Amino acid sequence: MTDEPSEGHEAVVLDYLPHGRTEDDRPQYQKQPLVYALDVDDFRLYEVVVDDPEFTIGDRVSLDETAGVERFHTVDYEDLTGGAQSELDYAVEELVAAEKPRFVDFYNDAQPITLRLHQLNLLPGIGKKLRNGILDERKRRPFDSFDGLESRVSGLHSPDEVLVERILEEIREDDLKYRTFARREDEGGE
Repeated sequence: MTDEPSEGHEAVVLDYLPHGRTEDDRPQYQKQPLVYALDVDDFRLYEVVVDDPEFTIGDRVSLDETAGVERFHTVDYEDLTGGAQSELDYAVEELVAAEKPRFVDFYNDAQPITLRLHQLNLLPGIGKKLRNGILDERKRRPFDSFDGLESRVSGLHSPDEVLVERILEEIREDDLKYRTFARREDEGGE
C-alpha cells in the first residue's frame, strides 16, 4: 500500500541498500536500491524504492517522484534492517533537536485525553506532580525552550530526552492505546 504524503514531504534516511534486500533471491541486475526512512512530520517508517543510487544515512529525501523515489510503503519497526533500527535513535534525537520550537510547543499545548489522563502523563517519568508543575508554569507564561522548561519545572530533567524516549516507544510498540507523535498507517495523518 502506498501512502500519499503532501507535496515536499520529507523523510530521514535510516539505511540505504544499494543492491536491494539481501533475502531477495532475484539476480543482482533485477534488484532495485532501497532506502529505509523515518518521516519527519509523523514518524512513520517507510521502505522506499529509489532510482538514485546515491544516499547517505541521515540524508533527507523528498517522498515524491521528482526526487528519484519510484515508490514507497509504510513498514513496522520489526521490518527495518538492523542498521536502520540502530540509526533510529539518532535520527529521532536529531529531529527533536532540529525542530525544538515544535517539541517545546508540545509542552505548551498538551491537552487532557480523558478525565483521568493527560497527554503529559504519556511521557516517561511524568506523573501527577510533574504534570501539575508543567501545567501551572505554562499558565504563567508559555515555555520558549527546553532549558527554560527544565529550569521552571522542579524535578523535570532533560525534557527533550523524555520526548525522544516517548517517540521511540510509539514507533517501536504496536499495541499502544494512545499515540501523540508517531502515526500508524491505519491512523491517518493530520
